[in-house]
Amino acid sequence: MSQLFSVAKIGELELENRIVIAPMCQYSADAGCASSWHRIHLGSLALSGAGLLILEATAVEAAGRISPGDLGLWDDKTEAALHSVLSDIRAWSPIRLGIQLGHAGRKASCRAPWQGGHQLPESEGGWQTVAPSALSFAEQDHAPTALDEAGLARIKQAFVDSAQRAVRLGIELIEIHAAHGYLLHQFLSPLSNQRQDQYGGSLENRLRFPLKVFAAVRAAVPASIPVGVRLSASDWVEGGWDVEQSIVFSQQLEAQGCDYVHVSSGGLSPQQSITVGPGYQLPFARDIRQQVKIPVIGVGLITDPQQAEAVVEQGDADLVALGRAVLYNPHWPWQAAAALNAQVKVPSQYLRSEPHGVKGTLV
Repeated sequence: MSQLFSVAKIGELELENRIVIAPMCQYSADAGCASSWHRIHLGSLALSGAGLLILEATAVEAAGRISPGDLGLWDDKTEAALHSVLSDIRAWSPIRLGIQLGHAGRKASCRAPWQGGHQLPESEGGWQTVAPSALSFAEQDHAPTALDEAGLARIKQAFVDSAQRAVRLGIELIEIHAAHGYLLHQFLSPLSNQRQDQYGGSLENRLRFPLKVFAAVRAAVPASIPVGVRLSASDWVEGGWDVEQSIVFSQQLEAQGCDYVHVSSGGLSPQQSITVGPGYQLPFARDIRQQVKIPVIGVGLITDPQQAEAVVEQGDADLVALGRAVLYNPHWPWQAAAALNAQVKVPSQYLRSEPHGVKGTLV
């Protein structure tokens, strides 16, 4: 029996298989509002047969967007727009839906990747960014404003408010984004956090604000809704955030009721030096998994069904997340089921699509 296609649980949420579609920014919202692109894009992925679909990084306030095109969930208008998209998806797909809530911090106010990805000046529609310390991501970027206590309180409440809006929308899982160099990761890393107060310096202090945000969100939503964290296990820069610190962070999250960790890496510094290859981030997931009892989601150039099966069989991770691979091939789980002699649920309208030789994998 395929382990990849076995039932899994994250908190109280049961998944039909261990394939997760990772959050992937689309830069196609209108002032934070989900657009017709999201209806098409998410609608396609909702028919993939994956056990869980996590919506892209969704800003908890307008200033927290990576780009002007980022999805948001900070007011009634953005909530209503996302409700419209999710209602159409729910009419045709029972897939489990999660959402990643985040704040870009100093990496906000940027052009979309296909527009170069560089920071937008205020004269071209950009905005003043914020961060733990007044240190820019790139040398040419305008320096962020260091957050004061009032700013920290505002952002923590914004995470709570967005999480509660997500629950109203019927979202079944909430992921807090503390990876890829965005605001909460900026607090974790000594490279970006050079504060002299209770939120900077020692590891205990650098963990403080991300843990406060997690605790506030966990307390604000029902126990039946799993709350997890996406983290970068390494900055890939000497003297930066690393897997040993990630283990401590994961253990403290677990102690506060975190339901899972989703392990990625990098994104904090242009100085990062990463050797990329198939499954290159899985050693981080394995190291963390050995030190916690909650489920660990592994990600990173996982493209082949047998490779994904081995991730679960060998104990590298409890679940496997796909990003670019499932954008390129939205029916990847269908083909994985055929390759692994498993079954996957698909819309009745597509049941007759099975090619000869793999009959019985689509149900």
